[in-house]
Amino acid sequence: MEALYPLIIIMPMVGSLLIGLGGFLNPGLRKQESLIGWLATACVALPFLLILHAFFNFDPAQGAVKVELFTWMQTTSGFQINFDYQIDQLSLLMGMIVTGVGSLIHIYSIGYMHGDSGYYKFFAYLNLFIFSMNNLILGDNMVVMFLGWEGVGLCSYLLIGFWFEDMNKAKAAQKAFVANRIGDFALIIAMLMIFNQINSLTFADIVVADFGENTFWIGLLIFIAATGKSAQIPLFVWLPDAMAGPTPVSALIHAATMVTSGIYLITRVHPIFLAAEEVLMIIVVVAALTAIVAAFIAIAQNDIKAVLAYSTVSQLGFMFMALGAGAFTTAIFHVMTHAFFKACLFLGSGSVIHAMEHMHTVDDPQDIRTMGGLKKYMPSTSRTFWISTLAISGIPLFSGFFSKDEILSSLFFSGYGNTLYFVVWGVAVFTAALTAFYMTRVTFLTFNGKERFPQEKHPHESPSIMTIPLWILAGLATVGGFLGITPLFGHILHVPHVLNDSWLSSNAGMGDAGGMVTNRASMITDMHHHEALEWFLVPFSIVVAVGMVLFAFRFYTRHDVAGDQKVQNFFGGFYTAMQNKFYFDEVYNKFIIKPFVWAGTNLVLWFDQNIVDGIVNGTADLISSIGDVFKKLQSGLVSNYLLLLSVGVIVIMTYLIFG
Repeated sequence: MEALYPLIIIMPMVGSLLIGLGGFLNPGLRKQESLIGWLATACVALPFLLILHAFFNFDPAQGAVKVELFTWMQTTSGFQINFDYQIDQLSLLMGMIVTGVGSLIHIYSIGYMHGDSGYYKFFAYLNLFIFSMNNLILGDNMVVMFLGWEGVGLCSYLLIGFWFEDMNKAKAAQKAFVANRIGDFALIIAMLMIFNQINSLTFADIVVADFGENTFWIGLLIFIAATGKSAQIPLFVWLPDAMAGPTPVSALIHAATMVTSGIYLITRVHPIFLAAEEVLMIIVVVAALTAIVAAFIAIAQNDIKAVLAYSTVSQLGFMFMALGAGAFTTAIFHVMTHAFFKACLFLGSGSVIHAMEHMHTVDDPQDIRTMGGLKKYMPSTSRTFWISTLAISGIPLFSGFFSKDEILSSLFFSGYGNTLYFVVWGVAVFTAALTAFYMTRVTFLTFNGKERFPQEKHPHESPSIMTIPLWILAGLATVGGFLGITPLFGHILHVPHVLNDSWLSSNAGMGDAGGMVTNRASMITDMHHHEALEWFLVPFSIVVAVGMVLFAFRFYTRHDVAGDQKVQNFFGGFYTAMQNKFYFDEVYNKFIIKPFVWAGTNLVLWFDQNIVDGIVNGTADLISSIGDVFKKLQSGLVSNYLLLLSVGVIVIMTYLIFG
């Protein structure tokens, strides 16, 4: 079967080419929606099955499985980049998330995109997205990884601006593209610094290298790159606007692919960060700010997808807080659980929007104030949405509870080494409470309470091709957390602590300085040393999550949508700032975008008028002057021509004799 592993990379590209070129060259093919949809799905599902096979047959003791394709770059000086891939614990887990959740999103899209004029292009882009992401997570060196890194950026541009006839959607795509380029520039510099120091960009060489005094700068540059892809302050502004694309795209970007790139990259090269404690502190502070700012914004949004989008930014903040605490496996664990419940939530919102649009009775089918009582008409969407809400809120036994509890514990126990982490732990707990509140609010106002839409038409549940993926994701959001259950709960429930200690954290394929196990193991040791304190922390987290969900549910049951006014009164003027997203876009526009546009426009104008025009006009003047000289020689007098001929002969003879 290992001989088939190259298909993990190749199949999505083949699907993209077949569907894209086929639809472009043969307009008749564009109407074959079933063929296009299922072909695209098969090109992602087959790689998922292959990764699943690799997962069950992987032996950490044997190290990473290499998939060698060809040599990409080679010079006589010894520089060589191979198109090689590595299958190890980290790439297997990420691969299952990308292709598994990606397959479900493909299936859902067959129903959601039915009738769209760009149906074939949509699926061609989706397959290209998966191809790029597979390159990113499976590449055994930073160059192949960067190819995928740029590929997902391109695909996000194509998919966010898929309905580009709408100027706002086109601008959202441009915003995502530009914001990511800033991070990409930092990554290129980091790669050049790494190569300059160790003459290699292979991950196996990077994780065992000593970068000395450059460690801080390399780590910082990689983190800046991660802030672009994974939407951290100050480069998070593109992600909420990414909801401008079709809803399955939002699910793909927000849950399974692009936004996880930064977490993946930092985890992959984590020894660099373990050697640069200052960078870890910067990461944890930025992450905490990102998480709480996004959570406050989410409370004041009325667009169902906007709430989920800011929720994603906030949850990414949680993952980066884990990275900042050195708990890399915990961050990846939350990547996994988040992929399950956030994909379910976004696809559920798509189901709701789908139903509201087909009624044609409200101006904005995404405004939760025009909904209410949808559980009566959309039972599958309602139940799966509620399950995922409980998961993201950290309610016990749902997947989000286990991963979020690990993050909070990691932060708390890191506080014994640096009190900054105690502060961040407090911020994280408060943010978790806000999460439980705003997620209960958006779910209640959508599916419960009074029906606030016109009664002449009623919404209908989505077709089974859309609801089956919802139920699968909701099931994973329920039980997925047991894969990474902490030793504390695992011991009580007799469930092995599989994901972190025995499997993901072992360092096969990453060299002897894997490090991931070292830091995590020390935390677990601390937990055992402070078991009594851990027994205080866990109930505290449960009380916060359960208490806030119950409070929000009762609050909106009593007040329904009018409860928002009471929330606004509670926050006072701060609520206006939350509604306006703390004016990040306005600040960026005034202090960054406009100055750059002004400088760009005027510098380009000056350069065009003085340099380009100067060169062009100067060249023309020079040629004209030379022409004038030769024009004067064209006198029409034979005697002048003979004189010039004689001079020329003398010059040539002189050169031949003395030259």
